[in-house]
Amino acid sequence: MKLLFTDLDGTLLNNNSLVSPGTRAFLDEFLAAGNRLILSSGRPTDSVLEVKDNAGLTWPGILLSCYNGAQVYDCDSRRAIMEKRMPLSYVSCLQEQAARHHLHIQTYQEHAVVSPADDEEIRFYRTRIHVPLVVSPVLTDVLTDGPYKMLAADLHDHNKLEAFRLAISDWAEGRIQTIYSNDKYLELFRLDAGKGNALRFVCEYLGVPLSDAYAAGDAENDISMLQAAGCGIAMRNAPDPVKEAADMVTRSDNDQDGLAETMRRLL
Repeated sequence: MKLLFTDLDGTLLNNNSLVSPGTRAFLDEFLAAGNRLILSSGRPTDSVLEVKDNAGLTWPGILLSCYNGAQVYDCDSRRAIMEKRMPLSYVSCLQEQAARHHLHIQTYQEHAVVSPADDEEIRFYRTRIHVPLVVSPVLTDVLTDGPYKMLAADLHDHNKLEAFRLAISDWAEGRIQTIYSNDKYLELFRLDAGKGNALRFVCEYLGVPLSDAYAAGDAENDISMLQAAGCGIAMRNAPDPVKEAADMVTRSDNDQDGLAETMRRLL
């Protein structure tokens, strides 16, 4: 049995945020052969489930690695089988620091995204991530459990995100990871979470050696997963640091079934 851990945006999904017919045909062949699929994304669970359902991926045994590997979700039993939540104290600290940098920051309830305001960043985010919005100037006021992750965002000035990342670096050491999923989004999640650690958990959970795990991605938050897998695949459309971390690079990009073509050659 082989395991395929695949990122969504820029990897499994084309530029219209859809699974193409060609990629869907490959996934059907892959799963019909007794292999397992793990959709691995920074997105919240409900958003990954939406992608899965819209693609018609109804095969049993599919797992989701959500919130950058802070949660692993079993689609068959409809429950989380692994969770790594951030303490509420982290949420307060990070919101305070983001405010000092005049930077948007958001977090998550179980079925909603929580933002201090209905601002430009949250409206842009929800054009692709279709989850309800809860507005709360103080994020922790509406949280009953620690969240899986937070997300700092700026649509126009990446330097503001990098200044924030550097400002919290001493505090973050030993507590959280700060990793970009694209030039507009800085992902914040527990140190022991991440897509790579989720991959290791799933392999142990299923009793599958890492050598039988394939991982594909296109962004900085995918690097740990590419390095943990027996075979790490960077998309042609990925930036150079991601390609350098991978074992191979696809010949085609995410809009030309690059992952499906590469996996067929490998298998």
